[in-house]
Amino acid sequence: MDVQSYMHGIGRTAREASREMARAESHAKDAALLAIADAIERDLARLLAANAEDVADARDRGLDAAMLDRLALSEKSARTMAQGLREIAQLADPIGEITDLRYRPSGIQVGRMRVPLGVIGIIYEARPNVTADAAGLCIKSGNATILRGGSEAIRCNRAIASCVQEGLQSAGLPASAVQVIETTDRAAVGELITMKDFVDVIVPRGGKGLIERISTESRIPVIKHLDGICHVYVDDEADPDKAVHIADNAKTQRYGTCNTMETLLVHEAIAPRVLPELARIYEAKGVELRGCERARGIVGATMKPATDEDWYTEYLAPILSVRVVADVDAAIAHINTYGSQHTDAIVTENYTRARRFLREVDSSSVMVNASTRFADGFEYGLGAEIGISTDKLHARGPVGLEGLTSLKYVVLGDGHVRR
Repeated sequence: MDVQSYMHGIGRTAREASREMARAESHAKDAALLAIADAIERDLARLLAANAEDVADARDRGLDAAMLDRLALSEKSARTMAQGLREIAQLADPIGEITDLRYRPSGIQVGRMRVPLGVIGIIYEARPNVTADAAGLCIKSGNATILRGGSEAIRCNRAIASCVQEGLQSAGLPASAVQVIETTDRAAVGELITMKDFVDVIVPRGGKGLIERISTESRIPVIKHLDGICHVYVDDEADPDKAVHIADNAKTQRYGTCNTMETLLVHEAIAPRVLPELARIYEAKGVELRGCERARGIVGATMKPATDEDWYTEYLAPILSVRVVADVDAAIAHINTYGSQHTDAIVTENYTRARRFLREVDSSSVMVNASTRFADGFEYGLGAEIGISTDKLHARGPVGLEGLTSLKYVVLGDGHVRR
């Protein structure tokens, strides 16, 4: 295969489809989303069978546990894909909305209209649900998308893409608005991230190595996050029961996700009360603990010594760093030093400290008395997410419909001329 010719053909087709999608009516986009959801549920057995083949191949190739976890699709997660598409269909269509329309002294009216970005290239590893989530969000926001999933999920991605294209056609929209790159040749990624004539934005989803490569080599703007070094800080005015439940869930509900807690910070006054109980819970669930000297003094030798590198590490595994801190200032300083600006939480009943934490922790999601695992487009009511951004320009946090749009100025006049 001539990869360059193949990719440029996909790019041209996507650009043409993006123009149709930009003028598509809301009812047509919603009809497509509902049809895709129905097709996914109808073809559930086929999708799961394709995924089972992908998982078996990945296991034979020696992929690690975190990758296998992200790759596996269950009946529940497949139905969640369909539910997410239906929720996106229920969301208000942002395209064409005019806001802040006001008269100027000259007599003209000036406002801002929300418009699609155009063509979005999405590069991802494992996680076949991204195929449906990304397609759904791009359709609703009036964009075309080119999807390049990892080779480890190629069968399942193709099966999901066929449901997507069927749904688009049934609603009278171009099937080419969502294209899955069929080749597993890595040269396709190199072409995709340099096709600035055809692609407007790149969204990489995967490991740090992939995202670093895309960020370095792309000639197209990138929406991304590199690490998910997420923290939970247990304040001395925390409810101990809440603290234990949140710290347990934030780490053990799922290990291989970017919003999983990787470092637990505990105020020195409450540490003797909550750390022993948490250590028992973590030990029962097979979580390895690595702590500072003060934390080890409370928990004992079962907790390994933490190094400075541990505070910078996203484990994506049953390993947790633990640090005892003097106060909320020390906790905020630790997070702003070692964190990745992804998701951080405080557990406290002190309103003033909660407000300080929300204001001073420089992350894309900051939480009070809630597990970091909630940092997710579906949980935030976005229907789904195309990824999480820790950048500060354009989109930050879970990227839903608005993150896939831009604003342009519109001017309304009645024969007005500038004097």
